[in-house]
Amino acid sequence: MGKALLFRSLHDSAHPLALANAWDVVSARVIEAAGAPAIATTSAGVAWSLGHPDGETLSPDRVVDLIARIVAAVDVPVTVDIEGGYGRDAAAVAGTVARVLEAGAVGINIEDGTRPPAELRARLTAARVAAERAGASLFLNARTDTYPFGLGDRATRLEDTLERARGYVDAGADGIFVPGVTDPATIAELAAGIPAPLNIMAGPGAPDVAELGHLGVARVSLGPGVAQTAYTATRHAAQQLYDTGDHRPLADAIPFPELDGLFPNPC
Repeated sequence: MGKALLFRSLHDSAHPLALANAWDVVSARVIEAAGAPAIATTSAGVAWSLGHPDGETLSPDRVVDLIARIVAAVDVPVTVDIEGGYGRDAAAVAGTVARVLEAGAVGINIEDGTRPPAELRARLTAARVAAERAGASLFLNARTDTYPFGLGDRATRLEDTLERARGYVDAGADGIFVPGVTDPATIAELAAGIPAPLNIMAGPGAPDVAELGHLGVARVSLGPGVAQTAYTATRHAAQQLYDTGDHRPLADAIPFPELDGLFPNPC
């Protein structure tokens, strides 16, 4: 089975696809070595690692270069977060998608953010056309930010989210990503009302992967959480060193030969 078809087949609520999002080549290799069936990137983690804040501040060139490096370093399918598409309009987004496909990715996340839903629908359609022109089976995961950004009326947010999701599916989305939701009842309603695999972001306060699957979720992401945890460990080790001279936080580090051994050939 090709990587694109394999990745598509992994979206199953009976056994949700769990993604510990990577942000560079080494994090992707570490995650793959831990048993990941696929690698997903986090736009925030990628931006931080390259000295930028999150929010489409990177050029497409830097993003595509990193995608190509990650794809070359791992054996599993790779899906990438391209935020709003790194383009001013749908035509520019189609160009980004074509480059992402050339770099070897089999899936993308693309989000509405504060854009009108009609704008993301146009971008999804353009992305689908770009994939078809490339002869690629691209998994389009459309993210809606109604919950994390608190968009619209809270009383109608669930129905607004479902309406957006259905429109995105009609425009070509293969899956729908709704971050910012941890309430099991709301998650179950989203899963029941969206005619495509549902992706939820896990973290503190959210159900575990098995429970999310029981609620109908097909894909579970950790978003920037793993990168944040890694940087938290870095800060702790540094503070211990500078505050007390203690280097004990290094005791749990991945052994040097094991980490170095993840790269038998330069990527």
